[in-house]
Amino acid sequence: MTNTLSDDELVRYSRQILLPQFDVAGQLALKNARVLVVGVGGLGSPVAMYLAAAGVGCIVLADDDVVDGSNLQRQIAHTEANIGRAKVASAKEQLQALNSTIRIETIDRRLEGGALSEQVAQASVVIDCSDNFTTRCAINAACVEQKVPLVSGAAIRFEGQIAVFDSRQKDAPCYQCLYGFVGEQDLTCSQAGVLSPVVGVIGAYQALEAIKLLAGCGSVLAGRVQFFDGLKAQWREFTLKKDAACSVCAGSD
Repeated sequence: MTNTLSDDELVRYSRQILLPQFDVAGQLALKNARVLVVGVGGLGSPVAMYLAAAGVGCIVLADDDVVDGSNLQRQIAHTEANIGRAKVASAKEQLQALNSTIRIETIDRRLEGGALSEQVAQASVVIDCSDNFTTRCAINAACVEQKVPLVSGAAIRFEGQIAVFDSRQKDAPCYQCLYGFVGEQDLTCSQAGVLSPVVGVIGAYQALEAIKLLAGCGSVLAGRVQFFDGLKAQWREFTLKKDAACSVCAGSD
């Protein structure tokens, strides 16, 4: 934990330090933060790159996949030279080139069970950039158990979705309250397709919500869900209430 910024950091992050809602205190909060990013694909790439550029002190990247040529259309943390490499190794190289002053930790296996709970417990914020319902539910359960805020995003075709679930708040809903049933059919980008900027829109928005959570500025999407339709250029929002019968967060207050 540090309470100072170097002269180089003051210059580097000057454009966001100038923001009165953010200021030096916000930058210090980012510097002292540890963010877990699960999935370093279409969403995780812009998430991780913006967090690194903004000066988040420690970014933990978790992904068990390798870079494939079909990823390059949207997964901007990876390049042709990294095809066949672990995504976390490829992304780490890109992030360290962008900002060598921060720490990047990598986990090149699927986070499950106790290992997932352990990583969530250490995180200031968790960002779910995974691509399947089972993983999202497991991340959500761990975040509820450990009382760690979760920024959830998804994108497919021309559409995206984003929400923040903050179990530190009384009566806060969780991801399971949104999808209150097990066995939802996963539809992946390889099956349905996705336009590359759509994941960029949602991923950048996830990074913004995470930074606001860390810096304590503005209002975050806790208790709200937003849907993006890139084809129609429209955003829709609805309020999400806690499900009193939720199998994950009921009685967790």
